[in-house]
Amino acid sequence: MKTDFRHPEKQKNIDSPIKKKPSWIRSKIIDSATFHKTKNIVLKNNLHTVCQEANCPNITECWSKKHATFMILGDTCTRACAFCDVKTGIPKIVDPLEPQRVAAAVKDLELKHVVITSVDRDDLDDGGATHFKNVILAIKKINPKTTIEVLTPDFLKKGEAYKKVIEAEPDVFNHNVETVPSLYLKVRPGSRYYASVKLLEQVKQINPSLFTKSGIMVGMGESLEEILQVMDDLRAANVDFLTIGQYLQPSSKHFPLHRYVEPKEFDELKNRALAKGFLLVSSSPLTRSSYHADDDFILLKNQRVKELNLEH
Repeated sequence: MKTDFRHPEKQKNIDSPIKKKPSWIRSKIIDSATFHKTKNIVLKNNLHTVCQEANCPNITECWSKKHATFMILGDTCTRACAFCDVKTGIPKIVDPLEPQRVAAAVKDLELKHVVITSVDRDDLDDGGATHFKNVILAIKKINPKTTIEVLTPDFLKKGEAYKKVIEAEPDVFNHNVETVPSLYLKVRPGSRYYASVKLLEQVKQINPSLFTKSGIMVGMGESLEEILQVMDDLRAANVDFLTIGQYLQPSSKHFPLHRYVEPKEFDELKNRALAKGFLLVSSSPLTRSSYHADDDFILLKNQRVKELNLEH
């Protein structure tokens, strides 16, 4: 019988108890008033955030800083990845007014940098690419100074639909490979590792000036050699940014946590990744795709400005 950690009722004798979190995995509210203000803006605009739907450990810190990652195309995913806490099922129809609501929330939060992600929508002919484009354009219309980062699905078997996202010219195109190839059949059964890497490579080929980004989780049973190979694969695809974070098992029905990786190991991985040529690397137990994404992007922009000034 095929292992399905998202649907334990189909399995017998599967028990994956959650390991107690170590002291270094903690997130605190920095400003409770701002936290609640962010929450109210999200609610007022009837929006979903990956912070809530995926039970992100950084929600208190990020919302205390008025940072939120908006999750478009509904709150129901057509896939059932074994690591993810977003619910799976039959999604609702796409809301044509969502782009305007997202843009309004970005304005209310006064965001300098915004991250837009989504559930997988295999039920749509273009995987949701047109909706991504509409959201990007709506944000640009009333927030012209806000930089935009998209964290997209893989658009598997959707042909060239991903090009619609590129046409809207976001500042960063992110797609996470999530884990090493050997774990894909168990962790991401509906995805294909090399298809994800190829997507990032094609994005860069179409628009070389567009920053590309990807991320992986560690602590799922992968080896150091496998992590380093993923880094090499992503650099071969000219990926600019890399995030490395600790896998946190959402529940006993999800893929079992192998181990908690210590902070010093994350530092070592960061140094290895930088040596391989990534422009930016975020590597820590609490790192997620959008964690400190605004600060990282601003830092990179400032570096680029300095480099250009030196050249002239």
